[in-house]
Amino acid sequence: MLQSIRDFRVFPAKFGFFPYVFLIYLALPSYYVAVEHGWKRIAGIGLLLIFLITYRQLYNSSSTKLYTFWLVLQLFIIIILAVSFNLYNIFLGFFSAHFIGWYRDRKLFNRALGLLAIAILLPFLIRWDAIVLDDVFYSAIFIVIMLISPFGIRSMNSRMELEKQLEEANEQIEELVKREERMRIARDLHDTLGHTLSMITLKSQLVHKLISKDIEKAKLETKEIERTSRSALRQVRELVSDMRAITIAEELIETENILETAGISFQFEGDSKLEDVPLLTQNILSMCLKEGITNVVKHSNARKCTVELSQKTGQIELTVYDNGKGLGENTMYGNGLKGINERLRLIEGFVEVLSNNGTKLIITVPIIAKEKKAGVGS
Repeated sequence: MLQSIRDFRVFPAKFGFFPYVFLIYLALPSYYVAVEHGWKRIAGIGLLLIFLITYRQLYNSSSTKLYTFWLVLQLFIIIILAVSFNLYNIFLGFFSAHFIGWYRDRKLFNRALGLLAIAILLPFLIRWDAIVLDDVFYSAIFIVIMLISPFGIRSMNSRMELEKQLEEANEQIEELVKREERMRIARDLHDTLGHTLSMITLKSQLVHKLISKDIEKAKLETKEIERTSRSALRQVRELVSDMRAITIAEELIETENILETAGISFQFEGDSKLEDVPLLTQNILSMCLKEGITNVVKHSNARKCTVELSQKTGQIELTVYDNGKGLGENTMYGNGLKGINERLRLIEGFVEVLSNNGTKLIITVPIIAKEKKAGVGS
């Protein structure tokens, strides 16, 4: 219940303060209602309240039928206010003109524009005796602007929709590039090290057998194992040198910038240097951190995000948690977390997700002593 109240918004957050600023134009109609008396004033207040409801619902309606219903109701209220209270209430039509421009379908757009024209002209025909000749010229200019503005709004919305589609296409391309990069890394690791490590395993088994039979030959085999392992280390260095390696410290700077842009406060706890951690491990951890922060910005509605990094005996633990709305079942196993799992498999790491009063992402990566000595960063 408290979560629902906290998540409630009068207008969608993506529109910012614009819907609130537009309410200024209700000042004059409110004055025309306020100067009335008795039941007429009460009826006028009721109509303005219903008008406010239609205004909010037009921002929040998800279906075309509901959207059209609220728009028609709004136009009907404008006609009543203009005929029964003051003719200049027709300029409430600027509200409706704004929403008519949101129609994507050309037929619906034209029909709504026709209804707007009727809602403006009908009060003039009914109350022609209330028209002040000195104001006709200025009123005509505003009426023309009101009838033309939906075209401009529709054009602007179409452009915004195209930009959104372009952004989504770029995100898909970026995701495909990431996926191809993950596949390339996995393929190169397998092709480069698979044969070498298999050879080391076989020679280790041979040394185990030769220790009790032929010490000298066993010594030769151990030298061969050393030579092979050095060759494997060189291959890994060559492989990583071809990658765009990013350290945790570098990614944390980028993380702070992204969260600051999104209006989310950032806090970091721990040591970001990780001098003894191989570059390959740092690079994968950095990519996982970036993916986690992207999820926070896109899905969490959080106001604060904390990143903790701790290096314990034999492992590194990276934790990202926020105070947002938490994850649903669809998001819990979404593409972002799948990508993190795929990356972590390359270094035998794993991720745990907790969602309760926010989301906590716990990434654990093993760091073996041998890896420190023979790793890419050595």
